[in-house]
Amino acid sequence: MIAGRDRRAETHPAPGGLPDAGRLGRRPRAAVVGGGIAGLTAATGLAERGVEVTVFERESFLGGRAGGWPERLPDGTEVTMSRGFHAFFRQYYNLRALLMRTDPGLERLVPVPDYPLIDPHGRTDTFAGLPLTPPLNALAFALRSPTFRARDLVRLDGRRALPLATVSVPRVYEQLDHLDAASFLSAINFPAAARHLAFEVFSRSFFADPGELSAAELATMFHLYFLGSSEGLLFDVPAEPFPQALWNPLGDYLSGRGADLRLGTAVRGVARESSGFVVEGTRFDAVVLACDVAGLRRIVAASPGLGTPSWRAAVEGLRTAPPFVVRRLWLDRPVRADRPAFLGTGGLPPLDNISVLDRYEGEARRWAARTGGSVVETHAYASPDGAGLDERLHELYPETAAARVLGEITVTRQDCPLFPVGGFANRPSVVTPEPGLVLAGDAIRVDLPVALMERAATTGWTAANELLTGWGVAGHPLRSVPNRGRLRLLDRLT
Repeated sequence: MIAGRDRRAETHPAPGGLPDAGRLGRRPRAAVVGGGIAGLTAATGLAERGVEVTVFERESFLGGRAGGWPERLPDGTEVTMSRGFHAFFRQYYNLRALLMRTDPGLERLVPVPDYPLIDPHGRTDTFAGLPLTPPLNALAFALRSPTFRARDLVRLDGRRALPLATVSVPRVYEQLDHLDAASFLSAINFPAAARHLAFEVFSRSFFADPGELSAAELATMFHLYFLGSSEGLLFDVPAEPFPQALWNPLGDYLSGRGADLRLGTAVRGVARESSGFVVEGTRFDAVVLACDVAGLRRIVAASPGLGTPSWRAAVEGLRTAPPFVVRRLWLDRPVRADRPAFLGTGGLPPLDNISVLDRYEGEARRWAARTGGSVVETHAYASPDGAGLDERLHELYPETAAARVLGEITVTRQDCPLFPVGGFANRPSVVTPEPGLVLAGDAIRVDLPVALMERAATTGWTAANELLTGWGVAGHPLRSVPNRGRLRLLDRLT
C-alpha cells in the first residue's frame, strides 16, 4: 500500500516557488535540532530543495523515540534494542512519504495480519476482515464484538457522541477539549466492557491514563483510524530493527544531499543575531526545533532572546505523559505457534500489550531460528516501574512461565507528550513569533487530523514548508484523512 486506497483522503498542495534554493544566489543554512521523525522529515524537506542542513541529535542514533541502539546479551550476542513496538498505519501518509525516499515500494515494512485485543475475562476483539468504509467498519466491529451488545447501541447518547462522527480539527477541540476521555465515554454511555478495548487502547497509545487525556485527542484518534478513513485498522511494521530498516538508510540519503549529521551532539541553546541564529558555535539562517518536550523546554529556557513571553510560557506549559516500561525477553523456547505477533490488552494492569518479535522482525527471527527460542516484549504504559509484567505474560501465555530467560532488557522512559484537558488552545504551533524559527514534533499543534508518528512527520513537512516559503522556494505536499465527518448529514448537525 503506497499511495493509499482511500479516495477521499485529502491532498494539501505544496506551496509554490523556485525548485531549488541554489537559484537564490546563496543557499540558506538551516539547523535542525533533533533527529527523530519530525527532525528527519524537516531535514529531508529542506535538503531536497537545496538548503544546507545540519542535524543536531543528542543520541548516538537517529529515529528519536522510534530509534534503536546496540546491546549485548549475556552470551555475547549483539542485538538491537528499542523503546518498543510501533505500528505504521496505512493512513500515515506523510510518514510513509518520508520512508519512500529510501524505500519506494515500502518493502521494508511487512503487514501484521491482525492484532487481537483481550480483556480480563478472555473476551477478544479483532480487526481482521472488517469492512473498510466508514461507518460500516465501526458498526461491524461493534456488532461482532463480545464486549459490545446490540442493546449497547440503543443506550448510546447519540447527541453527546456526535463529535465522534463529525471530527474536524480544530473544531473538535473547541467541542471536547474541556473533557477528559474517561468522562466523555461515561457521558455518552459507552459500555464499560467495550471501553477497555475499543477506546482505552487508543488513549493509552498516548502513554496516558484516559482520565488525564483530552477527549478531543481521543476523538481525533478515533476519526483517524476508524470513522474518518477507509484505509482500515490494520498496520505494518518494519521487517528489521528500526535503525537498519528505516533510519540508517535515511541518514545516508540526507548525507548524499549534503546534510551534516552531528550525532551525539546536544544543543544547549539558540542565540538570536540580527541576521540569523547561532547554534553550537555555527551561524544559521533558520532553525527547526524538533525536540521532545523536555528538550524543547530546556533549549527555550536557555535561549532568553527567543520569542515572546506568551510563546515562551506556552512552551514551558507543555507536559510529559507518565513513564512507560518496555521489557524484552529472549527465551529458550518458542511461544505457542498460534500466538499473534501483537496482542493488545485492556483491564489487565500493568500490561498493555505483548509483542512476539520473531514473528515479524528479521533479527529476532534469526536469533530464534538459531537457538530454538523466542523474543517476547511486554509494554506497560502510564506505569512507574512495570512491576507485574512477567506475571501477566505468564498468565496470558502460560508456556512462557517455564521458559529460561537467556537475556532481558528493561527500558523505562518518561518523554512522551501529554495532551491534557484544556491544553490545545495554548499548544505551540509550527510557526513561532520568531522569524526563521519553527517547531516540529508530535507535541506541536497542526490543524489536521493526525496523531503520534504521523503528527511528527506532518509537522516536520510543515516546518520545512514554512521556511521554504519564506525564501520563495517550493515546498512539499501533505496528505491526511478527510478533515471532516464522512457522514455529511451528521456533520451538518454540529
